[in-house]
Amino acid sequence: MAVMTGLSGNEMYCLDKKGYSPGNMVIGNSVFSVGLIGGIGSGLKTLAGGEVEQITSIVHEGRQKSFERMQQEAMRHGGIGITGVTSEIIQQAGNVEFLSVGSTLHTKGNSGAEQLQFSSSADGQELYCQMDCGFHPKHFVFGNVAYSIGITGGIGGALRSLGRGEVVEYSQIFNSTRHLALVRIVQDAMRVGANSVVGIQTSIIPFQGMQEMVMIGTASRHPALGPEHDQGPITSDLTNEEMWNVMSMGYMPLKLVMGVSVYSLGIVGGISSMLKGFARGEIDELTTLIYDARENALGKIASEASAIGADDVLGIKTNVYHIGNGIIEFMAIGTAVKKMDGLSTASPQLLPQAIIRDKDTFFNTAEMAVGTNLSQSNR
Repeated sequence: MAVMTGLSGNEMYCLDKKGYSPGNMVIGNSVFSVGLIGGIGSGLKTLAGGEVEQITSIVHEGRQKSFERMQQEAMRHGGIGITGVTSEIIQQAGNVEFLSVGSTLHTKGNSGAEQLQFSSSADGQELYCQMDCGFHPKHFVFGNVAYSIGITGGIGGALRSLGRGEVVEYSQIFNSTRHLALVRIVQDAMRVGANSVVGIQTSIIPFQGMQEMVMIGTASRHPALGPEHDQGPITSDLTNEEMWNVMSMGYMPLKLVMGVSVYSLGIVGGISSMLKGFARGEIDELTTLIYDARENALGKIASEASAIGADDVLGIKTNVYHIGNGIIEFMAIGTAVKKMDGLSTASPQLLPQAIIRDKDTFFNTAEMAVGTNLSQSNR
């Protein structure tokens, strides 16, 4: 039978250079009902704000079940690995579908009956970059946390918003929940004997009136990392192409670092900026507020990087979210790195096929479609 794969031509080319051939696309899903008890329990928990453990548990179980079913399908196809693993949530009329999709791999010259050895969130091009850096993939891993600001936190924040500056209540909630996802992806990696988690992607998803922060990545082992990383795997959210370039220069990723600050413009500042908005020119209150929030968040990741002895923090991404009532969250995220003697990549140059982006060849511009793609319409 013909192989039905999700791999592109560029992915197939890159994986061929590492001794793999494409196998069939594999899918696993699980449909959950949040349920009355879980709904009531999560509603009570949101009074205090922070993590809503009941929802975190439901989402974790759903994601895990769909992954395991996809993995079982890959084993039936006799694959040696799974690449490009995704973990999606599709919300439908009171039910939630958890969906995992990937593509199996075989060693070249072997079309089946192999023992499954690894799974990875990296697509074929990304997996090439990881392996060429010396990372041996072990397992797809994820860490998640469902959270709410909460009524109590909302009241406290509202009171603090009378004055301009950091809203500590919100900063604490957002900072702790964002770091919980990282802690859990590291714990998942340790369970499979990895000393690193690379290619981490972070998403914030609305879920049942709350939000879920989820990190996915590939748990791997790198021979240059010492035994101390068996109990504290390195983490990186550098793109795999970025990581190849950095490691070719002798820098090893150490840790994904985050800084979160939540600021309020305040009632006085809000009125002032509103009045100023009628006239042309800079709104000083907003300029300084966003500047202060940014500096606070960047200062937090600088302190975290310094504490682990990093040389630099690379790939810093900054995001500003408007929470409401003149309150903003500023989040900075990057990867701390350190120079390491003897570190290099297997290839002197990165393949062009590893960085070429595939172009879409299907376009639907119809305003009303008879057949609606549920995976898009319900996100």
